[in-house]
Amino acid sequence: MFAPHAPLSSRSGGSTVTIPPSPQQPDVPVERAAAAAPVPPSERFAARTSGMVASEIRALFAVASRPEVVSLAGGMPNLAALPLDALSADVGDLVAREGQVALQYGSAQGVPALRAQICEVMREEGIEADPNDVVVTVGSQMALDLVTRLFCDPGDVVLAEGPSYVGALGSFAAYQARVVHVAMDEHGLVPELLEQALRSLAARGVTPKFLYTIPNFHNPAGVTLAVERRQRVLDLCAEYGVGVVEDNPYGLLGFSGTRYPALRSLDRDVIYLGSFSKTFASGLRVGWALVPPAVRDRLVLAAESATLCPPSFTQMVVSRYLAKHDWRAQVKAYTEQYRERRDAMLAALETYLPEGCTWTVPDGGFYVWVTLPEGVDAKAMLPRAVTARVAYASGTGFYADGLGSRQLRLSYCYPTPERITEGVRRLAGVIEAELDVRRTFGLPAAPAPELRRGSHTPSPDTA
Repeated sequence: MFAPHAPLSSRSGGSTVTIPPSPQQPDVPVERAAAAAPVPPSERFAARTSGMVASEIRALFAVASRPEVVSLAGGMPNLAALPLDALSADVGDLVAREGQVALQYGSAQGVPALRAQICEVMREEGIEADPNDVVVTVGSQMALDLVTRLFCDPGDVVLAEGPSYVGALGSFAAYQARVVHVAMDEHGLVPELLEQALRSLAARGVTPKFLYTIPNFHNPAGVTLAVERRQRVLDLCAEYGVGVVEDNPYGLLGFSGTRYPALRSLDRDVIYLGSFSKTFASGLRVGWALVPPAVRDRLVLAAESATLCPPSFTQMVVSRYLAKHDWRAQVKAYTEQYRERRDAMLAALETYLPEGCTWTVPDGGFYVWVTLPEGVDAKAMLPRAVTARVAYASGTGFYADGLGSRQLRLSYCYPTPERITEGVRRLAGVIEAELDVRRTFGLPAAPAPELRRGSHTPSPDTA
């Protein structure tokens, strides 16, 4: 049994697994409840809303969007490579020819033609799927939210990489699930640490509902799960009766040309989440979930209760795009664009960041994960960075347990290479100023890093 208000910890194999406290509410004496000031009806929220707070990343957008600020914070795709004239003609033709269908209610599971095309897209990563097992959603975030709603009761435990995607942490908190993080290295999730966490939880009678993982070009860490680790992760989860939710929005955006096998291609019980936000257009908000048949009907019912049906119009726009355009060439154009920006960021980090800073070297996707010298707090430093006209996402927003104060996420997908270089130069000046303050006030110097300065983690091209 979980203690209602205190976290549980156990030490296993040299690591500590902490289960955050259960979201149960304390009993309120009748006398005090009766004497309390009346709460307006508009403020009588459900208990689960206590875990719903604005993410640090969303709160940053208002500042980061100022034109004088170089924003390395947000993960907005760069849409400059899209053939907008051709897409405009496609949309007009769609309304003229099929407007009666495109602008009408549709199926809660999604347009059948698009579900078949999604199976073709997933085949690029080794997935063989039946369109009947695909559920189209309003972005993959909706799919993640619905999956969490289906599986998690208040107090349930979810395993997630540490750090993890901030949108996932928000969904887990909204449904009062408790997150246990499992650390990564330069090759992704560490199977030995996953096994320690599973064993420690099992010793307390806790079976996590699922492992949430972003195996390819991780957000925010930028690393990729080594191919030789993938089956081991699946085997461990199967051994302990834990499901797997694979979130893969960046899988086709690899810089080396390697296509990593999806976890879903190795195990048909994996719930796979995909999206067109990174490979086509994020504003259309078209994502999907590929689920086992036992999950499909419940997921469709959950989708119906959330939106009745996903918009037929945007689905049909995506379907036309996939049918009429060379979408693989479009993905290649995006990839080349992001590779150029990744290279600019890595070069700037190597040139400008002071000693003691380290960072990952992504082989795809949008993000670099930076670790600052000992004693430098990324969250506390952020206002000073904004004053210096550069923005980033501090690492604490990517953990459910308060860790990440020395880390920050840098995004290279949207700014030009020149803006990226200038942004990193400004950031380096802010970090140098933080280190100068420590030296001025006689604070202990940062210990010598165990690994050399700079991009100490190799590219995760391990296939």
